[in-house]
Amino acid sequence: MLNFTWDVFSKTGNVETYLIFKQLEQEHVEQKSYIDEEIADIDSLHT
Repeated sequence: MLNFTWDVFSKTGNVETYLIFKQLEQEHVEQKSYIDEEIADIDSLHT
């Protein structure tokens, strides 16, 4: 989804599309961080 949104922005220069891209990007970072924390928690239970 990030690639698609970036492609649309790069072709149109639409500011709203860029803002959507940045929002999706931030959500992706937050989700990855959450998943990494969950994995670390699970790993700590097994050691």
